[in-house]
Amino acid sequence: MITILFVLAMALGGPSAAIAQDAPDMDALFDTLAEPEGEGWRIAESDILRAWSRSGSASMDLLLKRGEEALDRGDAQEAIGHLTALTDHAPDFAAGWQARAAAFATIGQFGPAAADLARTLQLEPRHFAALTQLGAMLEEIGDTEGALTAYRESLAIHPHQQEALDGVRRLERDDQGTDI
Repeated sequence: MITILFVLAMALGGPSAAIAQDAPDMDALFDTLAEPEGEGWRIAESDILRAWSRSGSASMDLLLKRGEEALDRGDAQEAIGHLTALTDHAPDFAAGWQARAAAFATIGQFGPAAADLARTLQLEPRHFAALTQLGAMLEEIGDTEGALTAYRESLAIHPHQQEALDGVRRLERDDQGTDI
């Protein structure tokens, strides 16, 4: 069974290569994202996601786009093909690993998905979407404790993320045995 500790240990276990996503203003964007009040977080979220989607190479960005489009069409195998080419050619591009993890999870291949999420988090430890994705995957396989940990870690970075908020509420409700 995949555990959050396994994925986080893999993510933190090795040296990280230079992170392409580190732009000078990313810390400020994450500070704004974490603010509990106001609407500035929406712009910060959009700016972070946009920065994460840029590899610095038009070819690699095209592979990401094609992989995401294939996944949107429900063709996980095609998505995996494009995204594997992306991760092979741009191994320090976190968005490629996170997108491929989504494709693997779609077809129930949770081991490869967890490995890709670990790499994503190694490259970008603040990747709230990867943490939420990990939470959803762990919830699906019945690891409630691990899922709650992943969702809460994601919310510590991005407290407005609806999927993570819903996941915490759902799992806490189930844990308490109530039907709210």
